[in-house]
Amino acid sequence: MGTVNQTWVSSFILLGLSSDWRTQVALFVLFLAIYLVTVLGNILIIILICLDSHLHTPMYFFLINLSLVDVSYATTIVPQLLLHFLEEEKLIPYVSCAAQLFFSLGLGGTEFVLLATMAYDRYVAVCNPLRYSAIMHGGLCVKLVAASWLSGSLNSLMQTTITFQLPMCTNQVIDHISCELLAVVRLACVDTSSNEVAIMISSIILLMTPFLLVLLSYIKIISTILKIQSTEGRKKAFQTCASHLTVVVLCYGMAIFTYVQPRSTPNILQEKMISLFYALLTPMLNPVIYSVRNKEVKGAWQKLLGQFYEIKLKLTSS
Repeated sequence: MGTVNQTWVSSFILLGLSSDWRTQVALFVLFLAIYLVTVLGNILIIILICLDSHLHTPMYFFLINLSLVDVSYATTIVPQLLLHFLEEEKLIPYVSCAAQLFFSLGLGGTEFVLLATMAYDRYVAVCNPLRYSAIMHGGLCVKLVAASWLSGSLNSLMQTTITFQLPMCTNQVIDHISCELLAVVRLACVDTSSNEVAIMISSIILLMTPFLLVLLSYIKIISTILKIQSTEGRKKAFQTCASHLTVVVLCYGMAIFTYVQPRSTPNILQEKMISLFYALLTPMLNPVIYSVRNKEVKGAWQKLLGQFYEIKLKLTSS
């Protein structure tokens, strides 16, 4: 048996979505608009929560972190994608590819654990409302958020390290929009069984375990809501969870579909679409979901806009 030529590459070529120039220009305009809306929406949510004292609660502390994760994740993927739309040679240096994989994996893992933390917060709010303040105190909230960021970062460090220790031989072409884990592993010219096992284990730990915790939390929440006698009480209890539940379905659904399915025949286009969903749509939709479906956030927006209007009137009249 001949030996494998284990040459290390210095850069990669990302094939992206299309090689047609007009299509790339159209996608550049569309994705730039979505990215700007995403950044603006998430920053406005963070500013609103910081300015309105009524929103200084555990739920909105977690939401600030979710917005930070979303805008950071989008920034990890989208600027590089936009740049490549305008370039003929779509190169990404080896180090930049490793950094992109590390940050995207870390932020993705953080989001999944953070959503489970938010589910626990909603569980306590609905199922144990009288002890909510005592249980969800500031110290616990900080520890839960820190655990979310730490677990995502440690998993990402492990996955990135073992992935970029693989020899790529002369394989430089990544058929993806970014340096995504599965796409990079496929470049290796050696057996990647150990990497696939590591991906499966991390999927169970950082994806399926939080998902099961969310599932258990909502089983308890729904059970408690159904026991509430008044229709108004049930409606109010459900409204406190509706936004988070919508985000959970969007985030976990796609991720489980991507990383927990058999790897025998990967659908490249499907993987690209799912990556776009996470990089563009989810970060853009989260602020909208939490604004449209949340009375407290809508009230805070109205209050803030009213204050700005009053200031404008005072300035114009003086």
